[in-house]
Amino acid sequence: MRKMFALAALLAGLSGQFPISHATDWNMPVGVSQVSRDVYDLHMIIFWICVVIGIVVFGVMFYSLFRYRRSKGAKAAQFHEHTTVEVLWTAIPFLILVAMAIPATATLKNMYDASEADYDVMITGHQWRWQYDYMGEGVTFFSNLGTPREQIAGTEEKGEHYLLEVDEPLVLPINRKIRLLTTSADVIHSWWVPDLAVKKDAIPGFVNESWTRIDEPGIYRGQCTELCGKDHGFMPVVVHAMEQEQFDAWLEERRQAAAADAGGVDREWELAELVERGEKVYATICAACHQAEGQGLPPTFPALAGNQALMDDLEHHIDAVVNGVSGSAMASFSGTLNPIDIAAVITFERNAWGHETGDVVQPADIQALLSP
Repeated sequence: MRKMFALAALLAGLSGQFPISHATDWNMPVGVSQVSRDVYDLHMIIFWICVVIGIVVFGVMFYSLFRYRRSKGAKAAQFHEHTTVEVLWTAIPFLILVAMAIPATATLKNMYDASEADYDVMITGHQWRWQYDYMGEGVTFFSNLGTPREQIAGTEEKGEHYLLEVDEPLVLPINRKIRLLTTSADVIHSWWVPDLAVKKDAIPGFVNESWTRIDEPGIYRGQCTELCGKDHGFMPVVVHAMEQEQFDAWLEERRQAAAADAGGVDREWELAELVERGEKVYATICAACHQAEGQGLPPTFPALAGNQALMDDLEHHIDAVVNGVSGSAMASFSGTLNPIDIAAVITFERNAWGHETGDVVQPADIQALLSP
């Protein structure tokens, strides 16, 4: 019996050494932020406390079963109350819970303190993509699944980061406190990056707050962890952490691109350049429902290729993309795409798959529809 308790005490003493060890494939990641390391350490502390409790409880149980078995002539003691035992089995679990609560409370308090952030990023979930808005910087963009549809269909070999790659990652500087404000434009989503120890629900009408400070440059991947619709599994999260100088250069480049887009609304676009841009927009935004070749998934998502009724009514086509179609799965894209992208994708659809209507929808026309 003394040896068993000595072993339990030894494990308890060693448990404090395990939190700093590296995670393995069967454990949660250590992460690249102080919060993620605190979470990992807390996880390991609680784990080893549970291990010690399990050894002690089952050790006493198996020892008692063996030492006082009936074949050795042992007789069960008969008693109704034992004050000392009742105090012990109440006090010991209470003290264990207090010991767990102290580091857990400190970690949670730190996790919820998003004050004094260097940057604020609004994260909005859409079916099925993320929108990132660098608040006060004039930079906003959508992040879409980057895995080719051919890999999803099984016609190409799956890549190393299958379903965990995007066309536009969230770019953040290292060693800066970033406040993350999470919401949704449609249904409940959940933004999760294990290496940052950030998992926050995106709920329509609510803004949830979290934060991170990344210590190491690199690319960190996660997913939407809330069942949000048919393409829930195609909604990855990718964070690209870089040095401050690189981030400043990237941010300035995005500001210039945003300014160029804003100025491009008023100019006259050629058919070829609208079709080229529209093809990219269609591949990232529309192909998930209407398919790569416009064949659709009837009846929920009608075919666009060969849809003569749609090609004969340009106004209806524009209205469907801008305002959505009531009573159907077709959502409004007026809050998702800018006027240039809306004009480009409509122009592409009207001149792809053998349609060749020659119709050109100008961004200025879409801007006029969106203006109050």
